[in-house]
Amino acid sequence: MPTEILMPALSPTMEEGTLARWLVKEGDTVASGDVMAEIETDKATMEFEAVDEGTIGKIVVPEGTEGVKVNDVIAVLLEDGESADDIGATTAPAAAAQPTAAAEAAPAGGSDKAAPAATPAPAAPVNDGNRVFATPLARRIAADKGLDLAAITGSGPHGRIIKADVENAQPGAVPAMADAPAAKAAAPAAMAAGPATDMVLKTYDGRPFQEVSLDGMRKTIAARLTEAKQSVPHFYLRRDINLDALLKFRSQLNKQLEAREVKLSVNDFIIKACALALQEVPEANAVWAGDRTLQFEKSDVAVAVAIEGGLFTPVLKDADMKSLSALSAEMKDLAARARERKLAPHEYQGGSFAISNLGMFGIDNFDAIINPPHAAILAVGAGTKKPIVGHDGELTVGTVMSVTLSVDHRVIDGALGANLLQAIKNNLENPMTMLA
Repeated sequence: MPTEILMPALSPTMEEGTLARWLVKEGDTVASGDVMAEIETDKATMEFEAVDEGTIGKIVVPEGTEGVKVNDVIAVLLEDGESADDIGATTAPAAAAQPTAAAEAAPAGGSDKAAPAATPAPAAPVNDGNRVFATPLARRIAADKGLDLAAITGSGPHGRIIKADVENAQPGAVPAMADAPAAKAAAPAAMAAGPATDMVLKTYDGRPFQEVSLDGMRKTIAARLTEAKQSVPHFYLRRDINLDALLKFRSQLNKQLEAREVKLSVNDFIIKACALALQEVPEANAVWAGDRTLQFEKSDVAVAVAIEGGLFTPVLKDADMKSLSALSAEMKDLAARARERKLAPHEYQGGSFAISNLGMFGIDNFDAIINPPHAAILAVGAGTKKPIVGHDGELTVGTVMSVTLSVDHRVIDGALGANLLQAIKNNLENPMTMLA
């Protein structure tokens, strides 16, 4: 019997992905472990390997198709003695669940390409109780245009509403969603997301601009951070940290490490200082887990890395146990592979605490948004020369770095957050203690 090859879940949170490229074609023989395709998640492009051996009988989802749901059928594998004739209706459910890229990308002019010729369009959209089947893109366009999906006839497979159906719908003939009870319930969410696309386009009508479509990473960043800012009760703690002792100590260490071609950055010390502080204030080394918190024994610290079009937060696990030189080497490796989008999911998921350093960009201070389920994130500004009062009471000049600790109040209260930030400050202002 032909074997269905399903869209894999390449990370615990993956719900859909883009089938970027097929590395096999129909008729090719594959063995277990052979790389068959490249799949884009919201974070990375990953290789998809065959689990069984056989012959590729049919490729159901063409390369370049976006929004392929996890567990959708993407291809069919044939065993010895089987032929394409044996496939039969194996792929029919997948066709109903996932429209082709060509159908979804059909122009709004109502061309014949809007629906596959082999699938007759029903007189009304498929409706399971109160549920109307439509592609995510069609739903988004309908919401922007204020259209009721229940009144639109779907031309996609099995009556699924696709992009062209929504774009061709006449506003005067379709009841506005604002008139529907469900639309009124969804209004707060729409308001939170900002004005509708049509409204924004009308505002800037006549002004030259270029529309930039959002890739999976940018969509995920927008969704997660909007949710985080709205649902996580942030509060902020700020401190100035004197870096003079650290800069002097770093210079001495780097001279001694020249023969090993190791050069420590200030960021390496910040990672170590935060990891040790989480050990000194263990109640703060925790995450929010819905109806409970999880408190960790080791310090897994995430560090934000800017890449083109977004960012990654690779996690340095057991950072409290590693030397400065080991942290430095690991961070350089993770950052380099993050910029190439070559990180595996386990390398950027997890951690209880994050660091976002914009000091290298000349930013004095800022407030960072917590990345759930983390309980805190440290926003690091630039170290700048400022007048300070010395231990002897004399006015002098020192290198001062401003930091802001964003804290989830569900996990960490004010006093606990203050203790954590004090421990970070103590470690950075007394760097030799981090080697003890």
